[in-house]
Amino acid sequence: MSDQNFDVVILGGGSGGYAAALRSVQLGFSVALVEKGKLGGTCLHVGCIPTKALLHSAEVADVSRESAKYGVNTTFEGIDIAAVTAYRQEVVSSKFKGLSGLIKMRGITVIEGEGRLVSPTTVEVAGVQYTGKNVILATGSYSRSLPGLEIGGRVITSEQALDLDFVPKKVAVLGGGVIGVEFSSVWKSWGADVTIIEALPHLVPNEDEAISKQFERAFRKRGINFKLGVRFQSVTQNEDGVVVTLENGETVEAELLLVAVGRGPSTAGLGFEEAGIQLDRGFVTTTERLATNVPGVYAVGDIVPGLQLAHRGFQQGIFVAEEIAGLNPIVVEDVNIPKVTYSDPEVASIGLTEAKAREVHGNENVSTYDFNLAGNGKSHIIGTSGSIKVVRVNDGPVIGVHMIGARVGELIGEAQLAVNWEAYPEDIAPLIHAHPTQNEALGEAFLALAGRPLHGV
Repeated sequence: MSDQNFDVVILGGGSGGYAAALRSVQLGFSVALVEKGKLGGTCLHVGCIPTKALLHSAEVADVSRESAKYGVNTTFEGIDIAAVTAYRQEVVSSKFKGLSGLIKMRGITVIEGEGRLVSPTTVEVAGVQYTGKNVILATGSYSRSLPGLEIGGRVITSEQALDLDFVPKKVAVLGGGVIGVEFSSVWKSWGADVTIIEALPHLVPNEDEAISKQFERAFRKRGINFKLGVRFQSVTQNEDGVVVTLENGETVEAELLLVAVGRGPSTAGLGFEEAGIQLDRGFVTTTERLATNVPGVYAVGDIVPGLQLAHRGFQQGIFVAEEIAGLNPIVVEDVNIPKVTYSDPEVASIGLTEAKAREVHGNENVSTYDFNLAGNGKSHIIGTSGSIKVVRVNDGPVIGVHMIGARVGELIGEAQLAVNWEAYPEDIAPLIHAHPTQNEALGEAFLALAGRPLHGV
């Protein structure tokens, strides 16, 4: 093959793109990976990894303030934002170096520059065309705004929020989903006054309603303000701050307005429609096996309608590589992909909410059990409240797990195995959970649904 001809050409080097590249070379394909920025994409550089570094800094700040109750005397002297930035950048730089080395070691051809699809088999970069027997579109997403809401000055997105060189004293956050509550959690831990504005009736509105209500109580207890069920109307700004006006006439004054209303698909201007690819409101439409309407062209990650999660894109990249190789990989529906919100408290979930389960299976055919973390030894030790809620079909499998509390994101692995393997609570009840761990709380919930509760009723 010439330098410009490959088995697979991938447009986008984020989670979905680089996963597809790595799995493709494992399967014996030659691969070209086109990336206009840095390998790793949004998740590594301005998303998952750096925001979780900030959240860890926030956790350390909170623990430092409260250390006396654990018998440790410390003096909290505030946030050194330059040091936080250095820590965050070191984490990202280390992961980027490791990924770049892995890509190079695997013999993947990386093409730096902005690519454009010029035919169903060809991506053009800086006037050079790269042809693939198969093409994978993995161009990711961007921070959305609202009609008439211009980003700039003191109105910022999460990307600008990461790079702030100061801790704001007062922040307004437009959007109570994952991005909004994570940044709100960080800023509150760093000492800021935070107000969240959410048009829907609850914070983290995609979660089980019982979890959302617990989350709101926890944020209220932390002193995080929020206004629910009210829409944004307008914002004005000057050199001192912003004034946000809501549709009900209320106003919120702050130094900054973080716009966290979701992410849009990065597909505009990349030649997709000209090459015959079908789009719907900017998203690439695919079959459940991630094939577009054009033979040999696939799409993965945030440009495919559904959950916009790095690990979803990663799994889809692997899936498409295996699909091209004829391995017939298993489809994992979005509902059975784990979700984690890394605020304080954390929220983690998979499967159907209670309301959706009753809608799908019938009210009389669904049972739930909610185990309060107050009964869990490890949760008491680390000082967290919260709960674990398990949803099952009566005389059937576990179809949903919904958790809130510190570190519950680390429990999602067992939860996803239970849901995706369609385990019955009775299957899991005999298994042993190490003591003392928060995993025991999951075990207790499964025991209860199996009719064998030990610490609950």
